[in-house]
Amino acid sequence: MLASKTAFRTATQLRNASTVLRRTKVTLPDLNWDFGALEPHISGQINELHYTKHHQTYVNGLNTATDQFQEITHKLEKDPNDLQAARDLIQVQQNIKFHGGGYTNHCLFFKNLTPEKNGGGQPPTSSSALAKQIEQQYGSLDKLKEVTNAKLAGVQGSGWAFIVKNLENGGAIDVVQTYNQDTVGNQYVPLVAIDAWEHAYYLQYQNQKADYFKAIWNVINWEEAARRYETSKVTK
Repeated sequence: MLASKTAFRTATQLRNASTVLRRTKVTLPDLNWDFGALEPHISGQINELHYTKHHQTYVNGLNTATDQFQEITHKLEKDPNDLQAARDLIQVQQNIKFHGGGYTNHCLFFKNLTPEKNGGGQPPTSSSALAKQIEQQYGSLDKLKEVTNAKLAGVQGSGWAFIVKNLENGGAIDVVQTYNQDTVGNQYVPLVAIDAWEHAYYLQYQNQKADYFKAIWNVINWEEAARRYETSKVTK
């Protein structure tokens, strides 16, 4: 009887340990609005495809690449001189960068959009730290939009523009352009992320991407941007 109890306890401990060590999968975050809620500025069809297909692809890709990373790392622990495993690890790291960036960027993107009826496009309140910083640096919100649109127009192929808080420069507001699914470094807090990939606009705006860049400001959630600005601490 004692032996059976001991065996059961050991099995339970192993099962619990396995549960603790099991990696939690990344999942598609919930949207705060319906697909059609951003019309006429961004169509419901675009939002549905963008969210359920493209964003989901980055979720799946990140999960797959992370699992592969763990498997290859385990191989290298057994044989540090396994050259093929080392090469595989390099490839998987590239996949993590791409899909991890795609997942992160799209989480930021969808969170910083909101319907006009919920305050989309409304400037941050004049008393907010974000509004004061924008006024100090750019003179007006329209000027910041102009600078951001210029960065977006400069994306050749696929990429992003981010309005960020620079933690290493006293909380200054910068506009950063990235390519593919690259995201911004940890010295920046993304306040607004704008997707310049064709899948974000082509069904509606086709080759007139400048019109998309102008229209999206009507559904930017500046309240969320202000929250991100105020809850991040400057390091230098």
